[in-house]
Amino acid sequence: MHIVFAVERREAMIDDTWADRLYAYLSGICQNRKHHVHAIGGTADHVHLLVGMHPAESVADLVKALKGMSSKWINDTFWHGRFSWQSGYGAFSYSRSLVPEVKKYIENQREHHRRISFREEVERMFQKAGIEYAPEYMMHGFVGPDDAVGI
Repeated sequence: MHIVFAVERREAMIDDTWADRLYAYLSGICQNRKHHVHAIGGTADHVHLLVGMHPAESVADLVKALKGMSSKWINDTFWHGRFSWQSGYGAFSYSRSLVPEVKKYIENQREHHRRISFREEVERMFQKAGIEYAPEYMMHGFVGPDDAVGI
């Protein structure tokens, strides 16, 4: 599963100085729940994970744990109660043969977002997966001239 979630109001709160620690923390949550992490990456305002899911847990339960436990850790360690994730998330399944391609995509998030906004990224993901969507229900709020808040 390719899981994507964003910081509340898409604020750039994930600092480069501790992003790798966050990714390790998220990876630990997955591993402790018997999931296999293929890749984790992101930018200052959102995170991508590629996870081989253990069948004993749903994607929704995993995301709830990831967001809840990591926001507590971030607040205790860095933001002192000011950090939160947005309420929604995106989850996309891929065949095993596409894992290397999705892994590379996630590992190159910083470079990727020099060329494309988060809104465009999410819309492309839905289009590529053949999922019809209504942007007014998928995006929450407004950040800049061509970028909406994430899923």
